[in-house]
Amino acid sequence: MANGHPWIFANEVDEAQDDIHAGDIVTVLSHDKKYVGTGYANPRSQIIVRLLTRDKKEEVNEKFFIDRIANCWEYRKKINYIENCRLVFGEADGLPQLIIDKFNDYFVIQTLAYGIDVWKPVFVKAINQIFSPKGIYERNDVPVRELEGLSQQKGFLSDPFDTNITIQENSLKFHVDIANGQKTGYFLDQQDNRKAIRNIVKNAEVLGAFTYTGTFEIHAAHYGAKSVLGIDISENAVAQANRNAQLNGLENVVHFETANAFDLLKQWSKENKQFDVVMLDPPAFAKSRDMIQKAITGYKEINLRGMKLLRPGGFLVTSSCTSLVSPELFLETIALAAKDARRKIRQVIFQTQSPDHPIIWNLENTQYLKFLIAEIE
Repeated sequence: MANGHPWIFANEVDEAQDDIHAGDIVTVLSHDKKYVGTGYANPRSQIIVRLLTRDKKEEVNEKFFIDRIANCWEYRKKINYIENCRLVFGEADGLPQLIIDKFNDYFVIQTLAYGIDVWKPVFVKAINQIFSPKGIYERNDVPVRELEGLSQQKGFLSDPFDTNITIQENSLKFHVDIANGQKTGYFLDQQDNRKAIRNIVKNAEVLGAFTYTGTFEIHAAHYGAKSVLGIDISENAVAQANRNAQLNGLENVVHFETANAFDLLKQWSKENKQFDVVMLDPPAFAKSRDMIQKAITGYKEINLRGMKLLRPGGFLVTSSCTSLVSPELFLETIALAAKDARRKIRQVIFQTQSPDHPIIWNLENTQYLKFLIAEIE
């Protein structure tokens, strides 16, 4: 809290009013009664207060939230993330536990804490005022809401519309299933990283694992790969990935199959199957701190298998979206995998999420994505 973090845990509070209810706007004072900030409370949550402002003169009301969202849009316009972007990235934008993704003229909202959920009608009003959207959808079908005393739910926050939309990214088109896709339907945080593979995939035989709807693989085909194979354990994701390939006229270059990546990569390494580029974009392996070691084991195993499938001088493209695994720990894990594979690493690029997901220093949870391209000798 003192270093600017907006979360105040229940065990940090010495004294609280008895009549505080979930969603109430409260003032937080230090032990010597100095003003700390204003935020929303939830007595039943481990995080009892999430601060919204440290300005004593600033009143938290409808105008406050509409102005904040307008400021979020001004920032995205300044950095030229306009067509598709994360409009609001929770704590990083001063709106804890609020996510708003913009897919051209369609918007998807997640309100992940009780105190921010209370203001959901205001967020809808702000989007309507600023954008005149074609549709707004709620994707609050996430278990974390239950920790706040909220139900899981999803549905329209505007007039109903076809939730299977098409967006454009880097001159390519992608189907987005707003209602049933993972998270808000599409991973906007990797949009710059997908461009980063441009030079390494030319004339290459490419393997992608954990492809989801095939965005990296379709970029690889678009950027001149000789052949691209993508695998994912989800039949629905693979079907959508193949539709995305057809949408871009790349079905002769890229193909997707349903398979367990861990099993298949292990089998192929025994068979000495080889690729020029291996791309790994697994889901988060750890949702809590007691699962970090399990996550590290998973990352080491999948990257070890990926390296063994690479021809000498091939490229490993690997990611981690597990916020609990630091960049340093992620790189250490890749180094251990390389040691076990008896391969040498030459780092090409190491970066994070696109800047429409801003990183606030001292707020560790705002920097979660790790993205590495390395030549494997």
